[in-house]
Amino acid sequence: MKPEWSCLKDVKIIDASQLLPGPHATSLLLQLGADVIKVERRGSGDPSRELGSAVFAQFNRDKRSVALDLRDSADREAFLELVRDCDAVVEGFRPGVMKSFGLGFDDLVKVNPAIVMCSISGFGQTGPYADNAGHDLNYLALAGYWAAPTQVESKVARPGVRVSDYAASSYAALSLVVAIMSARQNGVGQHLDVSIHDSILSWTAPTAWLARNFEKNPVMSPMVMPENDIFETQDGRYIALGILENKFWINLCDCLGEVFPLLKDVRFSTRMGRLACKQEVNQLLKQIFRTRPLAEWRQYLADFDLPFSPVLEARELFCDVHVQSRGTLREFAEEGAVAVRFPVKFSLGLPDSEGRVPTLGELTSATAK
Repeated sequence: MKPEWSCLKDVKIIDASQLLPGPHATSLLLQLGADVIKVERRGSGDPSRELGSAVFAQFNRDKRSVALDLRDSADREAFLELVRDCDAVVEGFRPGVMKSFGLGFDDLVKVNPAIVMCSISGFGQTGPYADNAGHDLNYLALAGYWAAPTQVESKVARPGVRVSDYAASSYAALSLVVAIMSARQNGVGQHLDVSIHDSILSWTAPTAWLARNFEKNPVMSPMVMPENDIFETQDGRYIALGILENKFWINLCDCLGEVFPLLKDVRFSTRMGRLACKQEVNQLLKQIFRTRPLAEWRQYLADFDLPFSPVLEARELFCDVHVQSRGTLREFAEEGAVAVRFPVKFSLGLPDSEGRVPTLGELTSATAK
């Protein structure tokens, strides 16, 4: 059931992308009411199918699968027939690939002048890197993700999630909504050039720009905050301390100052004072948090207004009372998988869909229309 209030309730999108950015973008629009037809390569399908059913399901629930070989003339015509009745096409090939199939934007507008084509690629459709291979880590590296230190002992380490891919998919989804609304108003489609590198650069550039002035001594950057960090506890677990405003430092001192009087050093009483003594403050906090196991810290700090959090392990995350209360996650026990509901709460509601995972090529192009 699609929500009647949704402006996307009669929007139809062809998802010819694979892996994460494109499928995630279209899955967001599907949760907001759009109908998504997933066009997969005949025989092999989306490569994420090879990574396990749960991986494929994550971004493709409730889509309808059509299997086509876009290099085949008959299948190409079948694809264009789908385009006639759709609002948008999302693809994730390298620049020029869709054009080589005879399915570039100029080809699509001939059969549907209002079609929106969203091309998601590593470095965009133009520029010196446009044809380069790449994945999430490459885009992060070239966008200055590690150029801006944020810890006293900053290290270059791989993020736990594919940050740049999610940045691009979010911008793609937003842009698709705007472009589709525009096309419905004036009857003219357009080509969206979504660069994963551009997307993550838009997040990293402001901080990296500031970091240019501290390349010889990164720890002196004002973005490196000694008390806004992750600290190891006695039992090898970790606690995240998010102190930014000075009021939280005062609360921390009220909580721990009697047991650890060095916290009350007058030099540390202001934000600027702590920034001038970064290594000393950071080392002090490291020593303090190593004195107790995580469970004791959680109990000890619970009654104080402090931005502290345990760094949850995977099993703990899904048992967390707030996670369960918000209902963002939906478990499919029969598959041993979890699905993520749209993470914004609409007052009119977003009803759950069936959550069905499409089988490869379950529909013909004719029945998908």
